[in-house]
Amino acid sequence: MTSKGQGQLSSSTISSGVPPEMPGPPTNIAISNIGPRSVALQFKPGYDGKTSISRWQVEAQIGIIGENEEWVMVHQLPNEPDARSLEVLELNPYTSYRFRMRQVNIVGTSPPSQPSRKIQTLQAPPDISPYNVTLRTASETSLWLRWVPLPEWEYNGDQELVGYRVQYSRAASKEGVLSHVISDRLEREFTIEDLEEWTEYEVRVQAINGMGSGPWSQPVQGRTRESVPSCGPTNVSAFATTSSSILVRWGEVPQADRNGLILGYKVVYKDKGSDSVPQYWVVEGNTSHSVQLSGLGKYVLYEIQVLAFTRIGDGRSSRPSILERTLDDVPGPPVGILFPEVRTGSVRLIWQPPAQPNGIILAYQITHRRNTSNSNAATVDVLSPSARQYTASGLKPESVYVFRLTAQTRKGWGEAAEALVVTTEKRARPQPASRPTVPQEDVQARSVMLSWEPGSDGLSPVRYYTVQYRELPDSNWTVHSASVNHEASSYIVDSLKPFTSYQFRVKATNDIGDSEYSQESEAVTTLQDAPDKAPTILSVTPHTTTSVLVRWEPPAEKQINGVLLGFRVRYRELQYDHLRSFTIRTINSPASNWAELTAPYSVRNLSESSLTQYELDNLSKHKRYEIRLSVYNAMGEGPTSTPQEVFVGEAVPTAPPQSVTIQSSTATQLDVTWSPPPLDSQNGDIQGYKIYFWEFQLQNETERLRTMFLPELGVKIKNLTGYTTYMISVAAFNAAGDGPRSPPTRGRTQQAAPSRPSFLHFSELTTTSVNMSWGEPGQANGIIEGYRLVYEPCTPVDGVSKIVTVDVKGSTPLWMKIKDLADGVTYNFRIRAKTLTYGPEMEANITTGPGEAPGPPGEPFISRYGTALTLHWTSGDPGRAPITCYVIEARPSDEGLWDILIKDIPKEVTSYTLNLDMLREGVTYDFRVIGVNDYGYGSPSAPSPSISAQKVSPFYEEWWFLVVIALVGLIFILLLVFILIIRGQSKKYTKKADSVSSYPHLGSHSNSTSLPLSHGEMVRLDEGRFPALELNNRRLSVKNSFCRKNGIYTRSPPRPSPGSLHYSDEDVSTKYNDLIPAENSSLTEKPSEISDSQGSDSEYEVDQNRGGQQKTHSFVNHYISDPTYYNSWRRQQKGVSRPPAYGYTQPEPLHPHPLDDQDPIQPTTNTTPRHPPPLPPLPPLLPRALSPSPQPQGLQGLHSQGGLIQGLAPQCQGTLFRPKGSRTPTPSLLSCSVSEPPSQHGTLLYSSRPPSSLGCSSTQQPPTAGFSSFV
Repeated sequence: MTSKGQGQLSSSTISSGVPPEMPGPPTNIAISNIGPRSVALQFKPGYDGKTSISRWQVEAQIGIIGENEEWVMVHQLPNEPDARSLEVLELNPYTSYRFRMRQVNIVGTSPPSQPSRKIQTLQAPPDISPYNVTLRTASETSLWLRWVPLPEWEYNGDQELVGYRVQYSRAASKEGVLSHVISDRLEREFTIEDLEEWTEYEVRVQAINGMGSGPWSQPVQGRTRESVPSCGPTNVSAFATTSSSILVRWGEVPQADRNGLILGYKVVYKDKGSDSVPQYWVVEGNTSHSVQLSGLGKYVLYEIQVLAFTRIGDGRSSRPSILERTLDDVPGPPVGILFPEVRTGSVRLIWQPPAQPNGIILAYQITHRRNTSNSNAATVDVLSPSARQYTASGLKPESVYVFRLTAQTRKGWGEAAEALVVTTEKRARPQPASRPTVPQEDVQARSVMLSWEPGSDGLSPVRYYTVQYRELPDSNWTVHSASVNHEASSYIVDSLKPFTSYQFRVKATNDIGDSEYSQESEAVTTLQDAPDKAPTILSVTPHTTTSVLVRWEPPAEKQINGVLLGFRVRYRELQYDHLRSFTIRTINSPASNWAELTAPYSVRNLSESSLTQYELDNLSKHKRYEIRLSVYNAMGEGPTSTPQEVFVGEAVPTAPPQSVTIQSSTATQLDVTWSPPPLDSQNGDIQGYKIYFWEFQLQNETERLRTMFLPELGVKIKNLTGYTTYMISVAAFNAAGDGPRSPPTRGRTQQAAPSRPSFLHFSELTTTSVNMSWGEPGQANGIIEGYRLVYEPCTPVDGVSKIVTVDVKGSTPLWMKIKDLADGVTYNFRIRAKTLTYGPEMEANITTGPGEAPGPPGEPFISRYGTALTLHWTSGDPGRAPITCYVIEARPSDEGLWDILIKDIPKEVTSYTLNLDMLREGVTYDFRVIGVNDYGYGSPSAPSPSISAQKVSPFYEEWWFLVVIALVGLIFILLLVFILIIRGQSKKYTKKADSVSSYPHLGSHSNSTSLPLSHGEMVRLDEGRFPALELNNRRLSVKNSFCRKNGIYTRSPPRPSPGSLHYSDEDVSTKYNDLIPAENSSLTEKPSEISDSQGSDSEYEVDQNRGGQQKTHSFVNHYISDPTYYNSWRRQQKGVSRPPAYGYTQPEPLHPHPLDDQDPIQPTTNTTPRHPPPLPPLPPLLPRALSPSPQPQGLQGLHSQGGLIQGLAPQCQGTLFRPKGSRTPTPSLLSCSVSEPPSQHGTLLYSSRPPSSLGCSSTQQPPTAGFSSFV
């Protein structure tokens, strides 16, 4: 109770002696009477706790998206303990709610009831209008309207139907009201177009939705920007006052078309018959409406227009153009006088009408006389106005005459044109003028003065000059004038570009033709001039609350007319009230400058010529400014740009929001919070924030926008995709626009149930199996842990409906082979993916059985060969379509589940071979065949007989077979060795007998005459039989038989060993004392000439019982007996010089000559003989009593394991020699004695290396014997 009275009563009932308890929750909550802002709840009270209920509480979830929305208290009903229903008020229209209740007693509040069903209130028109409505001038014909959009909870209807309506009209006028509807609920600005220039408008805005319109905002006013007049003055007239002046008058510009303050007028005029640029006559001030145009051409028809201009620029010219001609006057001189025909007694003259006729030409007058000081007689002729030529006759030869030509109008005779001519037939073209010169003092910014000296006129006076120029560096020559007076020696070239380099040249023209052009002048650069054009302002935007950013594009370089030094920014505050009052003032002084009628400009000089933007600061807040821009060079400042207006005081934020954080709330919601931009960068009141969010790396495809208004500093972004990374950026905005975005911040939603698999597909359907595949969920919403497949027959099979559940672990594979199906049964398959929980199912049905597929093929039978099985079958019924292929199924006989083993067998094939490696070894399999056509898999054939997959090894892989093969091989090898031994022994004795019988025949060759071998033959012997180096059983037998026949026992020759080799004749002298002298001799090889081949001595043993002869083998006889040893053990390299190997001299009786050195011989041929030469004769042995001749100094004996061996000299004796550095000895001279008896012998000496070849030949046959060298 207060002083005003008693308040609402609150009561509670309690029973004495019974302690109260906590109440229970209400139950059975029902909702009815749903309206835009209220609902009615019915409920059943819960347990009252043994006391009365003092208050009912209603909580609600608002804007329900998921189960995790918070509960908010929305209504309370006190002091109604018996209430069974209540009305919840002050709800938001078109909003989702879920309610629950609590009951309160003296002890406390009960737990909440079960939530009610979800409801949505009805729609309603918006309750409020947009606020913070502002209007700014956008251009001469547009206004910029801005407002703060409605919050989402104020839509009161479907957000897709929420928008705004803008209404505008002229201020203080109720007519011509226009409106525009904006359908975007988030839009907060609109530019009103197509308005009148320099006109004030009133604008207001309201929100709309599907149910209607909200209230109007308070009206705001704004004026369009000043512009140029949209039409010219009215009542334009012109009157020619003299031959060079016209008076022009005009009226006012209509008020609606002025578009600003008229600051003056311009009269635009030009010669109607020319293409010249129009000229302007400026009349400043808005009170003078006439002007006298002077300095005009005489009797010229002019086209005249008048326009008005404001501070923005020139308006449109008046229409139509006024035509007025100046008065006539005496004409100018005729032009183009030439004398195309000149004789000694006559000339013909031609001309063109005057360039300034100044009226209508009525006649021409021609006067001619001799050009002498004492000649007063002149001939005068008057011609019609159409005459263009004249012939004068009766002239004196080789004389100079003067012709004067004038034209006549109604004002009288005009100025005369004068020309000289010489009556001669020796005329020629003129000579070129001198090189033009340009004095520096005559160089201006747009003109120069040329000077030149005329050349010879060729006895025909020059009629005119032509001046050309070109712009450097690479422009073409251009004619500036082709009618320079013939008497001129200088000429002003105008209309040039400032600060540009030029060259000039001149040519003269007389009656005969043109001269050559003069030499080009030196390069001349015109002076600088003030720029011709202003920069183009691209934009003027608020930057801060006291500054604007001006961006511009400078004029083209050729329009700067010099070196750009910088820019000038002019700006001033606009006061529309002052300007409005000016429109009704009268300006009495036409000379007043329009700039003096407004506030003066402030100027800032920017001395950096490369600038393209500038921040103009220190401006006043909430003021409108006009900004102009110009450029300047050393000569001055150019024109100013078109003015740009800007409102100062509002600017977009220059910094983004700070401390943007993201919290993952649920699988579909991210909570974003932030702090405002720094205060000094807000540039006004922050109206709200824009939240940009998109899926990571998919910004262009998924970016969305959420707009929040103050005082919100956080947002719950809902309806996101589960387990997805999002990038979020926040930007602040104020009345001037949007500020910069914050750097993107990353956040990820929590995992959720995946969507259902993208597809479910069946293939390879048979009577008992099917291959099932599925696609990944379109939205995984987490990490896929696996899939659950459930399938069951749609109708019971044999009274049983078996449900099979299969869990597939992991995200792959995405297929499964189902084998345990029944034929002809329809199955229902369901599959769903799992992350934290299972998602929705993908469901499909499939019926087993062939249907219209092929029938069963014939029962297959199997043939087996090694590790391969071949199945044979016959084709069955193809079904509704031809068979396309076959498949083979297999199953282990003990499991009973068929599985496809081979697919895509061509339809023409009725057998197939498979390898046992495809099966499990030791398992017994059944096989069957299925036909396939376009309708699917057909019925299977009957199973084949069971067959085991046990591999059978072939007999050749058994161990016993390998042992038998090894034994047989060993026996064969032993047998082969035995046969070879027996065969070798038999051939040895046979060839020995042949050797003995052939000795007398061989000895007959000892007396034959021998010729030396040529170098080519020796090479052929050396290279033709290289394989003969290996010991041949047959040839060794022949050679040794021969030796034994002659009492000589030989052994295989030793190969030279590395180092010095020494051969001793000890063994020979002890065994053959009757044949070899007692004196020993030795031959030693120099270390530098040691062979790089090494071999062991080889011996051939003969029967020890044959005459007690020793088993020795002579080194000499071994090589001389077998012609196959002509070849070296190492072939002579091609290109290596072959020094002489042997030198033979004719010996004195019983006194052999010493060795003779021979010059090397360069080989010239390298051929291989086809047949081996015949055996040479064996030289007779020396008697023991004879002593060999002394050996040359430096030759030593050859050492070997067999001791020292002394060679035996035949009748043909000589020396063996090989120079140092030669690897293979080469044969030299071979001389044989014919007259000496066989008893005369010489000594055969061996060099440190064996010779390549040696032999003697008769006059009838080639060499038959020789040595074979070895290395």
